[in-house]
Amino acid sequence: MQRRTRHHALFDKLRTPRKLPGFLKAASVCALIAGLLSPLAQAPAAAAASNDYCGGQCSDILPPGENGNATLAQILLNQAFGTEPSHAEDQLGPYANLATGASTLTDAKINTFFNDASFGVASSQVASTESPAGRSDVTIVRDKATGVPHITGTTRYGTEFGAGYAAAEDRLWLMDVFRHVGRGQLTTFAGGVASNQGLEQEFYRNAPYTEADLQAQIDNAVANNGTRGQQALDDANAYLAGINAYIDASDSGRYFPGEYVLTGHKDSITNAGTIDHFKITDLVALASVIGTLFGSGGGGEVNNAISLLAAQEQYGVTEGTKVWESFRERNDPEAVLTVHNGESFPYGTKPSDPQGEALPDAGTVTTEPLVYDATGTGADQSASAASATATATALSSAKRGMSNALVVSGKYTASGHPIAVFGPQTGYFAPQLLMLQEIQGPGISARGASFAGLSMYVELGRGQDYSWSATTSGQDIIDSYAVELCTDDYHYLYHGTCTAMDKVEQKNSWTPTTADGTAAGSYTMRVWKTKYGPVEYRATVGGKKVAYTTLRSSYMHEADSIIGFQMLNDPSFVNSPQTFQSAVQHINYTFNWFYADSSHTAYYNSGNNPVRPSGVDPEFPVWGQAAYEWQNWDPTTNTADYTPASAHPQSIDQDYYISWNNKQALDYTTASWGDGSVHRGNLLNDRVKKLVAAGGVTRSALVKAMSDASLTDLRAEDVLPNLLKVINSSTVTDSTATAAVTKLQTWLTAGGKRTETSAGSKTYANSDAIRILDAWWPLLVKAEFQPGLGSDLYTAMTANLPIDEAPWAAHGPTGSHAGSSYQYGWWSYVDKDIRSVLGQTVSGPLAEQYCGGGSLSSCRNILISTLDTAAGTSASTVYPGDSLCSAGDQWCADSIVQRTLGGIKHYNISWQNRPTFQQVVEFTSHR
Repeated sequence: MQRRTRHHALFDKLRTPRKLPGFLKAASVCALIAGLLSPLAQAPAAAAASNDYCGGQCSDILPPGENGNATLAQILLNQAFGTEPSHAEDQLGPYANLATGASTLTDAKINTFFNDASFGVASSQVASTESPAGRSDVTIVRDKATGVPHITGTTRYGTEFGAGYAAAEDRLWLMDVFRHVGRGQLTTFAGGVASNQGLEQEFYRNAPYTEADLQAQIDNAVANNGTRGQQALDDANAYLAGINAYIDASDSGRYFPGEYVLTGHKDSITNAGTIDHFKITDLVALASVIGTLFGSGGGGEVNNAISLLAAQEQYGVTEGTKVWESFRERNDPEAVLTVHNGESFPYGTKPSDPQGEALPDAGTVTTEPLVYDATGTGADQSASAASATATATALSSAKRGMSNALVVSGKYTASGHPIAVFGPQTGYFAPQLLMLQEIQGPGISARGASFAGLSMYVELGRGQDYSWSATTSGQDIIDSYAVELCTDDYHYLYHGTCTAMDKVEQKNSWTPTTADGTAAGSYTMRVWKTKYGPVEYRATVGGKKVAYTTLRSSYMHEADSIIGFQMLNDPSFVNSPQTFQSAVQHINYTFNWFYADSSHTAYYNSGNNPVRPSGVDPEFPVWGQAAYEWQNWDPTTNTADYTPASAHPQSIDQDYYISWNNKQALDYTTASWGDGSVHRGNLLNDRVKKLVAAGGVTRSALVKAMSDASLTDLRAEDVLPNLLKVINSSTVTDSTATAAVTKLQTWLTAGGKRTETSAGSKTYANSDAIRILDAWWPLLVKAEFQPGLGSDLYTAMTANLPIDEAPWAAHGPTGSHAGSSYQYGWWSYVDKDIRSVLGQTVSGPLAEQYCGGGSLSSCRNILISTLDTAAGTSASTVYPGDSLCSAGDQWCADSIVQRTLGGIKHYNISWQNRPTFQQVVEFTSHR
């Protein structure tokens, strides 16, 4: 059956309604649709059967829907009337409804909010069956409920061909967008809107690959992995053949995604224009985007150096270093851990005698320009703002990978079988970055989610008798080197020889289209590369001119992880916790991996962790000299010695595991700041620990725990109680403060959640208390810390770690309305400081007391003063409004938006802080 699908580019807003006001009148739309729609052929029903050991107890969900392609006619209907293509939105409602439905959840009701993730499709539930391109060795069955493709092949080639064909049916436009993002060519392809400029700049700065670079990564991955490497290449080529077969069929049949017309690549009348075939290097470009977004921990060494120097300026070298280290929280004893059995996995620890540090001279650091020769809208104010945001995101150590996991050993469940509720928190897009599928063929048996364009294997999902998932881990695989300049600004000393930097450029230009009316513009992105990686900053060190570079262990190795995913899909390879751990050891990106089968659970932290010389502190830039390079580093291939598998945090059959991008294990330092006493991981840990202590855990109980955490304001649950203790340490006589305290305490007693008064009310219970805390937090943090730290150090520290990440605020790669919240903030600092002022025991305290200089009465005065100000701040000031929400609309400000990457739009849903794709699994037996 020919599927109709597709949307529009990585634009924050599709501009069709404003660009075509007359064209979208109802009569015009109906006339156009009459010429564009044709009957869809329906093949006879069929069903796939596979070995499934889950007993009907595997479920999953991925909003908004499986169908991510839309023809021009379907886009126009959606824009004019809100009509949705089939299966474009049918998983959004169940996903959203869990927020109010979890309180009465039972095991029998789980699939009210999730899909049945059993293998195969019952004959009565088959919506269509097709043999792509007329092949006899593969069929694609789609189910009635969600339209998910169930791909069954009798040959390996046919199976992968079918996977590629199904991917193009469901995500062709999105795949095309992201291959251009990965190549730094998004604006030329999809338009010059500022958000597109920012996106391509963010990724090009970190992965400025040439075509030769992309091909070399494929060649090396194949050459270094024996028969599995060759199988991966064969699978990729078959997958590409399936994608390209769909491109040809949809082009000739004129049911290709309508975004190609709206962006000027195809003509809706004559069908002139082309949709370029995919090639194997496109897959590496796609992988570089996903790896950079979710699996590349590290960076930020130059910012760390700037804040350290500011601390030393404020307090003196010795005390300033102590202050800096206390805020850094490398190994905070109060941090929540994934491996909580006391086992230590030292990595990234502070050396006793640091060597080779290349700290910049104060005030000399400048960011390396990326954009040159900008014209038109490539040089306007919006472009400059987007470029600045992209630069800050690209160079930060605060990688917003998101995702969470809750896994309970069978020893503590009602059935005696392990239970897992887990998934990646990848943001909300229309269509979604991930897609669901089931693949059954020689050497492959899995169902789950894969990133569009990389779905030759299931990347997160279930096999015949096991399931797996991941969260972003963020350990440091990125280092900064200071290379001394010689001759001019584009030559540097490498092992004593003056060496020219390599210049890599990408020239982009754009003109207005129906989809994006941004006026014409252009620019050149230019990166200077050294053997130590791309140049990111310039400065002086001891008066010498240097360039600071960034070297990532996964740079030039974006394709390597394919072997690990191939293994995860292979039922003959994964049959135990140990073989699962062996598989994910082949994934070089920084992830936490979780596993559950009918008897066992497991965890493993992946990533190519470089072995540094013993004196190198990974927190700061070091000199680009042989003595400070990774051990056995080869700049030609960017390979080095990596820490052995045994040194990575790992565990089998711990009582339970939780992860929400928190600290992995004792002495294992992550690159980002904020792993302290208060972390969103505590929201999961506290709930799961309580369930395990009681025993008899069920799937619904674990889902409830996840959902309850997803609706809770972290600041309210873990910090607000002690703030109120300080205020109530004496009788409150200020009437404004008294009223505010009463509201906050009432909200806290009710659970500190951001939930609707009733399903669909679009109004929060305890809304005024929520407004007060949202207004109060930034005021109290500044008043608490800035006087002691001083303005310069406070500003430098906020560059390392933002003070807040509330649901309504713009943060992360997609800005506001992104769901994920409370990953980075000053909650731990406030918690430790306030507890210290209260005289409570604090393990790993801050080096100084800040609130009121340590005086309880002075601290109380600060809190009351700022609380008064917050209480008087109007909702319209706290929530200023945007293109979706009116000023003061609290619920809307928090709400989740499926950000349009194509032409189809969806309704916004109530806030939840939970994975985008999520599984609920409990296997009943094992092979």
